Amino acid sequence: MRGFSAPVLGALMIVGYTGIISSADGIIKLLSGGYEAAQIYALSGGVVALLSVLTNGAHNFTGQNRRTRSSPLADQTAVAQRTTVRAPALGRRSQPKRGVSFVPWRTECPRAMGLRSLGALLGAICFFYAFRLLPFAQVFLFIGLMPLLAGVMSGVILKERIGFAAWIALALGFVGVMFLFPSGFSSVSVGHGLAFLGASCGTFSMVMARYISRYDSNLMPQVFYPNLVLCLAMLPLLPMVWQPMQLADLAWALSYAVLLFAARSLAVSALRLLPAYVVTPLMNLQFVWMLTIGAWGFGEMPTQGTWIGGFIVIGSGLFLLSGQVVKPRVKAHGKAVTSA
Repeated sequence: MRGFSAPVLGALMIVGYTGIISSADGIIKLLSGGYEAAQIYALSGGVVALLSVLTNGAHNFTGQNRRTRSSPLADQTAVAQRTTVRAPALGRRSQPKRGVSFVPWRTECPRAMGLRSLGALLGAICFFYAFRLLPFAQVFLFIGLMPLLAGVMSGVILKERIGFAAWIALALGFVGVMFLFPSGFSSVSVGHGLAFLGASCGTFSMVMARYISRYDSNLMPQVFYPNLVLCLAMLPLLPMVWQPMQLADLAWALSYAVLLFAARSLAVSALRLLPAYVVTPLMNLQFVWMLTIGAWGFGEMPTQGTWIGGFIVIGSGLFLLSGQVVKPRVKAHGKAVTSA
């Protein structure tokens, strides 16, 4: 993957993410008709947290083998780079411990990780019931609001400067969502409110993921903690809502956990390479996947407004990505010409 620039590599990761997470959402919609959120999330959250531990253990093993072959000068440089990072406001430890291997629960930003986990928990619950109440493609259009929300949150929390052209693209995404309500806001339902709240919480969790990625070199805590919190929060409710699961449903739930683990790992990696307000519009490629899954799996045919709105938000995402890929290349070319 060395031949790809950071924006292109991040975009490819998000394309993979959209297909995987849409498949996971399809499983959630399938299971939400017969089971409560507590039962599904207690199981899937625990499985994803366990996968984080196992994956991190494999990373430790291969990392130790690499370190035994590395030079003392490289090790000293790495230590110097780790110890010169300035401590941020959201809870990073000012002096990282030396000689400690990666573990899935070690993070330099504990308070930020707690906020990310809380946002992921609330977002998952809201989207679970939104999928129960709304057609698949309609929930997507609220996912289309996430770039607009990410733009605001990135400016406030991460202090990332957002250009005028980016705000235009984000506003177009919001216009696309409005096509979902051709008769006005009188058609807004509880499901729409849950979808909007889920998008808000999910966006906040992603913005915090980009913040944490500035200081944590290990990705696994960002997958481990949100899913551990999800599992632990649902366990007290489990005796009240538990229903025996058929073998096929259990297989679907385990498949959802594996897909969720893969999707969140890709999303966290992409947030290292691209700003949150660029990553979230790219996630609108889920529209194509969700239309296909909704029509093929649930017999849901989208309305004309859903089609129009979906393509508007996808276009705004591509416009934002072009600003990340084309402009840096133009600047680099200009510098090369000047130096020549």
